[in-house]
Amino acid sequence: MQTVSNALNAPHRLRPDTLQRVTRSIELLNYRPNRNARSLRTSAVELIGYCVPSWPHGQVHLVMDQFLHALCTSAESSGRHILLFTAPVGVEGMPVYEDLHARRLVDGFVLSQTETHDPRHAWLKEQQIPFVSFGRVWEESTQPGPWVDVDGAGGCATAVQHLYDTGRRRIGFLSWPQTSGLAENRLSGWRARCGELGLPNHDELAVRCRADTIDEGARSTAELLDADPAIDAIVAISDILALGALRELGRRGLVAGVDVAVTGFDDSPLASVVSPALTSIRQPMDEIAGELIDILTTPDPKGPTERLLQPELVVRGSSAPG
Repeated sequence: MQTVSNALNAPHRLRPDTLQRVTRSIELLNYRPNRNARSLRTSAVELIGYCVPSWPHGQVHLVMDQFLHALCTSAESSGRHILLFTAPVGVEGMPVYEDLHARRLVDGFVLSQTETHDPRHAWLKEQQIPFVSFGRVWEESTQPGPWVDVDGAGGCATAVQHLYDTGRRRIGFLSWPQTSGLAENRLSGWRARCGELGLPNHDELAVRCRADTIDEGARSTAELLDADPAIDAIVAISDILALGALRELGRRGLVAGVDVAVTGFDDSPLASVVSPALTSIRQPMDEIAGELIDILTTPDPKGPTERLLQPELVVRGSSAPG
């Protein structure tokens, strides 16, 4: 048994001829190590649980779909796999996590859609179950565990800088409700960079949308332009709201990228198929997934376990017509 274990986990310990014989037998028998036995013995994270978020009205979240694919790819490239499941938000969902752990169906978790006072963090810490979060928990003085996130404030600041460099001087902002910590973070990037550039950044230039929908993006753009017709650019907190802005500009006979520039956030698949194509902030999904798997599966990570990644501005016709 030890020879087989060495062949699988430490082949350098075997003579070449021994390793060849064992490897040939493994292939003939189609042998696979017992995952539960190995994880019990080594405390290794082999199978990773991920709760697939549900979205209002059965909507499809294209960006999170991209993240899920990247997460599975990153896990599988390291010889691990992702177990997908669903659970209610908050305390109501905890029995699902408890059952997965009790039945040893997973060795650790990647969390997303984290929220203030999220019960999952405290329970996972208490049970000494490895976990890592995609995204920070807002409105808490210290983070409840390791995380990987994207610099949303920096991304929106980059969008403002791009618009300024192309001659825009009155830049509005389409945001989400104030209850969203993520929204406040991205809004702070717009406000700070406008201030640094000497551009107006008062509250009247930032409209809080009631929902992340195209209709709300169009309605909020109309509100912005009716209150201040001099606005010559709009930074939207999401691609969906930016698409609504494009629709409202078209309804008014304004040309996006010429009369009013528009940028989005996420660089979803829709960004490149609308006309004009949408300038957007791209989140580095492959890098995010790789960092999450690294933190989760490395017993003693040498680097920080709180990692903030930089997004990339993808410039298209909605802000820089060719």
